[in-house]
Amino acid sequence: MTVEHQNWNAMSDDAFRALVRNFFATHYPEHLRYSPSRRRLSEMRGWYDTLSEHGWIAPAWPAEYGGMGLDPGKLVIFIEEQEAHGVARVPDHGIIMVGPLLIQQGSPEQKKRYLPKILTGEEIWCQGYSEPNAGSDLASLRTEAVLDGDHFVVNGQKTWSTLAQDGTHMFMLVRTNKEARKQEGISFLLVDMKTPGITVRPMRTLSGHEEFCEVFFDDVRVPKENIVGEIDKGWGVAKALLSFERLFLGSPKLAQSALARLATLSVLTGRDRDPIFRDRFAALQMDVDDLNGLYRRFTAQVRDGERLGPDVSILKIWGTETFSRIGDLIVEIAGGAGMMDGPSAFDGGNFDTLSTFYNARPSTIYGGTNEIQRNIISGNVLNLPSA
Repeated sequence: MTVEHQNWNAMSDDAFRALVRNFFATHYPEHLRYSPSRRRLSEMRGWYDTLSEHGWIAPAWPAEYGGMGLDPGKLVIFIEEQEAHGVARVPDHGIIMVGPLLIQQGSPEQKKRYLPKILTGEEIWCQGYSEPNAGSDLASLRTEAVLDGDHFVVNGQKTWSTLAQDGTHMFMLVRTNKEARKQEGISFLLVDMKTPGITVRPMRTLSGHEEFCEVFFDDVRVPKENIVGEIDKGWGVAKALLSFERLFLGSPKLAQSALARLATLSVLTGRDRDPIFRDRFAALQMDVDDLNGLYRRFTAQVRDGERLGPDVSILKIWGTETFSRIGDLIVEIAGGAGMMDGPSAFDGGNFDTLSTFYNARPSTIYGGTNEIQRNIISGNVLNLPSA
């Protein structure tokens, strides 16, 4: 079952699917299935360790860096079986963002220093991109890093940093040249969250969870070797990472999980026998299938070593808006229970009708709003004139 004893891509799709399905059924904690909200590190630590011990924590990483090295087809099967079993996300910014970026653009020393501890879960990463007044217009960021000898001194604030209270490290964008144009003079920095001068303040969301945080930096000293790429050239690094993020945010996982929840609720409410509902469900199922096919195309580019282009933005739009439409329909068919926070009783079981709806609200905003994604496609793919 471990990486060193398997050539996953040589297996037939059916055999690989059966193996993955059995792995999740055998090892994944039953009480964590189909979680209605993002789980904290303390809740997911055991599962993270299980994946790490079996070599399954980084399915998309090349095998030479400790990943499973799955090709696009096998990766989609892995994701499909995760969702079918209701597997919650581990704290995965290191796995899906920092790791792939360092594999592509990190120095040999950075790869040796950081990649192994991502795989073992010794170090958990969070993101420091958005700031007050610099969210979708990320290039307007003002958090500053001034070189002082062998260190950068960082001052500023980041916001909407997912689960930063659990992070041991942060990857962040900082302004290292205030005289340069807006998208220049930005550097990509790796920061140890234990460094003096860092304050993390969780924020409670509408759903009652503290998933996001504000992070404050007051004279935080960071070694200059923690820059990824060149100083003042971090915008290019960030764009590569944003492509990874948009690929991940456009993954079929969210929509597949939401569709499975919609199917469950339709049985509990008897709407599964309604031909009008079944037509609407079928349309959403086809949207999810289309999303799956599009995701395969972009993951194939990544596996072939190609850079993702601006057209990957369509994946983020399609994935998050499909997720939102499913969440809306869950609330609709729940009737009066669609207005109730927390689990509601139905004949045959309890169901939390609002969790998918709540989770879908920010999905079209984080990672660059869908309006920004449409502008990217308009200007860089369709070559339409700007307004």
